[in-house]
Amino acid sequence: MKPTLLILAAGMASRYGSMKQIDGFGPNGETIIDYSIYDAIKAGFGKVIFIIKEEFAENFKSIFDEKLKGKIDVDYVYQNFDLKQFGIDEEIYREKPWGTAHAILSGRKVVKEPFCVINADDFYGYDAFKKMADFLTTEVNDANYAIIGYKIGKTLSDFGAVSRGVCKADESGNLTEIVERTKVYKKDGTIVYEEDGQEFPLDFDTPVSMNFWGFTPAVFSIAEDLFRTFAMENKDKPKAEFFIPLVGEHLVNTNEASFKVVPTDNQWFGVTYKEDKPLVQESIDELIKNGNYPEKLWN
Repeated sequence: MKPTLLILAAGMASRYGSMKQIDGFGPNGETIIDYSIYDAIKAGFGKVIFIIKEEFAENFKSIFDEKLKGKIDVDYVYQNFDLKQFGIDEEIYREKPWGTAHAILSGRKVVKEPFCVINADDFYGYDAFKKMADFLTTEVNDANYAIIGYKIGKTLSDFGAVSRGVCKADESGNLTEIVERTKVYKKDGTIVYEEDGQEFPLDFDTPVSMNFWGFTPAVFSIAEDLFRTFAMENKDKPKAEFFIPLVGEHLVNTNEASFKVVPTDNQWFGVTYKEDKPLVQESIDELIKNGNYPEKLWN
């Protein structure tokens, strides 16, 4: 059974200023999502599911349905604020969605095969998709998951600090910890993170999570239980978010599952800030020039 690709695309992109998920970056207006799906098809994925807000549906379908027809199965699921579906009757006011782990729960009724999760606005590169597809078809089971580990030096923005989940692994390459560093940036040719007003160095090759995870559907029931607890404990914290690393941390700490940290040398790039856009466009142009992608992605 071919694995499925879940794309997290329900965010509002407040720092970017517009819906970067469907902004054009390729020479013919291709989105970053287009390149991810192109790589996923080439790597052996059989289905793509967009996790979006319902009000985004018309835009997404008009952009993706026709070009992907006959190339890969496509579906859409909606992330919303309805807590009754999780057995929570209490009304909890939110302006923003509940986070990435809550988003993947939106797909729990339609995903029946091993799957991976990615962000809509991150360019991951073919190597990462190929390695994840191979893992999901040969190694994955309900107690053995994966995360793609990028070198932090290949993931930074030139236009401001970023958050990165710094990964630690044991001798077998299995994840032992993800530490969220919320202010990581370049400084005088080095990489540092800031905490409590102090700066600490990070090695260029330090593995970090760029939200590229591999699971089986068994993760849904665990995440659902954790979300119910999280929602009630954070009902008075409207900015609290239920992130995928919280689920990963729980599984590792309880020994319910391990996560293989799969390394990649790919250059990651993304669009946190509007100023990132020209650099992303230049990077894609360079990849096309080098033969990694055709100039017209979907013929």
